[in-house]
Amino acid sequence: MLIELVKIAKFPGRPWRAAVRTAFGHAAVRWCGERSAEPGEYHVEWTIDEDIVWEYNAKPAVATGPGLRTGGHCVVLRGQLHLTEDGAALLDLAGTKVLLHLGLVRPIM
Repeated sequence: MLIELVKIAKFPGRPWRAAVRTAFGHAAVRWCGERSAEPGEYHVEWTIDEDIVWEYNAKPAVATGPGLRTGGHCVVLRGQLHLTEDGAALLDLAGTKVLLHLGLVRPIM
């Protein structure tokens, strides 16, 4: 996905963070690229480090169209969700596809 890198920062005891902008929103995200990267446009790959579980960390969007924003302790992505035949899902963000792994929903005992 094409992003605009605004700045990179390191806070004590925390991973490198980057302020990024896209055509549909901006957020502060963990930065795994070159620490010497200058502000500008970059093609990046999004990594989601949590299984997606419907109604836990995934739900129908209130707004329409793709979106990206910081949501407290996480980044909120809004797009069109497509299930794959092999048990994963693709989140379409204005033509960029993010692969998601689906978690199993376990009943609460």
